Amino acid sequence: MSHAPDSPLSARALALRDVHTDAKTDAKTDAQTAPALLQVESLAKRYTLPRASIVGPAPELQALAGIDFTLHRGRSLGVVGESGSGKSTLARIVMALEPPTAGRVVFDGQDLHALGSAALRRARAGFQMVFQDPYGSLDPRRRVGQTVTEPLALLGGVPAAERRERAVEVLEAVGLGAADLDKVPHEFSGGQRQRIAIARALVTRPKLIVADEPVSALDVSVQAQVLNLMQDLQDRWGITYLFISHDLAVVDLVCDEVLVLQHGHAVEHGAAAEVLRRPRHPYTQRLLAALPGAACSSTPPGAAREPALPATAPGAESAPPTPAAASSPRGDAR
Repeated sequence: MSHAPDSPLSARALALRDVHTDAKTDAKTDAQTAPALLQVESLAKRYTLPRASIVGPAPELQALAGIDFTLHRGRSLGVVGESGSGKSTLARIVMALEPPTAGRVVFDGQDLHALGSAALRRARAGFQMVFQDPYGSLDPRRRVGQTVTEPLALLGGVPAAERRERAVEVLEAVGLGAADLDKVPHEFSGGQRQRIAIARALVTRPKLIVADEPVSALDVSVQAQVLNLMQDLQDRWGITYLFISHDLAVVDLVCDEVLVLQHGHAVEHGAAAEVLRRPRHPYTQRLLAALPGAACSSTPPGAAREPALPATAPGAESAPPTPAAASSPRGDAR
C-alpha cells in the first residue's frame, strides 16, 4: 500500500517535523558496515496464568514467539503494534528485567541472560531505559542531581565530584543545566521532566537506549522537541535506539527500521520507508489504515487476507504483570 505525501502518516510526521524536529539525517552509520550491537535470537516468553480449577494444567499465555532481529550501532529500530502485541515485554527482556522462556539477547557480544549478577550490573552501564511517563518515572522527593547520578552511584567506582560533573554534562546535553541540579520534579514541565529522564539514561554513557513510548504522554509541540533532542544525541554520541511506540508517525520520523508485532509474533520487519509506505502484511496495512484521516478500508484491493495466528497468542492483551514490570521505574532504568 503506497502512501502519497498527503497521507495521514506523512501529515502527522510533517506536523511533528514542522514544529522543531529535523528530518532523519542521511549521515547515519550504514547498516552494512556498522557492527551489530544488539542481537535478539529466537526470543520467546510464556506466562503461566492462574488455574481456573484445581484439576488440569495451568493455562499459559504466549507473549512473545520466535522474535529475531539485529540492531547495528548508531541505528534506530522502531517496534510497533497494538496494545498487547508484546512490545513492552520485549523491552523488559532486552533490558534484562525479566528472563525469556527461550532464546537469547546478545548485547555487545555478551548473552545478557547468561551473565551472573555482578557481570550483569557492570553490563548495565551500556544500556539504559527511558520510560513513557515523565511524571511517574521521577521520584518527586528527590532533587534532580540525585536522580540523574543515581545510576552511577549504584554502579559504584565513580567519585562524588565526577558524578556531579557527569550530571552537569548530561543536563546541558538535554537543554538544562547546573542550576537545575537542586530542583525537584514539580518545578519542571512534562517535556523538561522527560529531558531529565533522558539525562539519567545518558549519565552512564550507554551504547543503547531502550525508549518505551517516550513521547506519548506529551503534547505534539513538546513531542517534537524531545524527538529532535533524541536525534541530536544520536548524531553527536552515536547512541543506538530501540524505540517502542504505537505512533507510526513518530517511528517514521526517527527510526531506520521497523519491526511490527502482532500478538507476540513478528509479522513484518524492514526499512522504515518500505514497511510504512509499502506494507506487505495485512496487519501492518490495517495499522496504517487506522490512522486519523485514512480510508475506512484497511485492506487494499487484491491484498492477501490476514493469516490466523496460533491459539495461544490472542491472550497477549491481558499478560499478567511481572515482578520486574511492577517495580519502580527508577529501579528499572538502571
